[in-house]
Formats: sequence, structure tokens, C-alpha cells
Amino acid sequence: MTASDATLWLVVLAGGLGTFALKASFVVVVGRVDEIPPRVERALEFVPAAVLAALVVPAVIVVEPTATVLPAVAYSPKLPAAALAALVAWKTENVPATIAVGMAALWTLEAL
Repeated sequence: MTASDATLWLVVLAGGLGTFALKASFVVVVGRVDEIPPRVERALEFVPAAVLAALVVPAVIVVEPTATVLPAVAYSPKLPAAALAALVAWKTENVPATIAVGMAALWTLEAL
């Protein structure tokens, strides 16, 4: 094992231990709290939407790096398909229908 191999494994081990410690700290803290304040509970209701947006938006929005105008969004069939899927999700609140419509729209637009 060379020094660079040892350094790599040390970094991986430190990252794993840090991740475990961070996740374990939340379990320990929540276990000690008798009651979560209503303001915190209300704020936590927005976490799933924020996480979903953080995952979906970078995959849907394609930024053109050579454009002179910022932000320059290049045309991608993902954007109208995502807008249609969002509309279906809002109107029907049906996850399978949202996925089906979004995928059908994406495949159709990519085929054009």
C-alpha cells in the first residue's frame, strides 16, 4: 500500500465516520427532546418539497455554458415535460399518473 492509497482510505474512513456521527447526533438529540416546538414542526413540513426541488431542478434545467446572456437556459424537452407533469401532479395528486404523463411527454418530445 502506497502513501496515496493510505491517504485515500483514511479520507474514506473519516468521511464515513463523520457521516455516521452527524446522523447519530440527530437520533440522540431527538431522543432527548420531549416535545418539538410547533414552529420547528411547521418548518419541517417543507423539507420533502425542498429536497425534491433540489433533486429535480438541476436535472430539468439545462444551462448553456457558452451563452452571453445569464442565465441562458438551453431548450431541452425535459422542461416542458416537467411542467406538464407538475400540472398533472397539482390537479390530480396521483403519483402514478404524474409519472406516466411526464414520461410520455418526455419520450414524445424527444422523438420529435
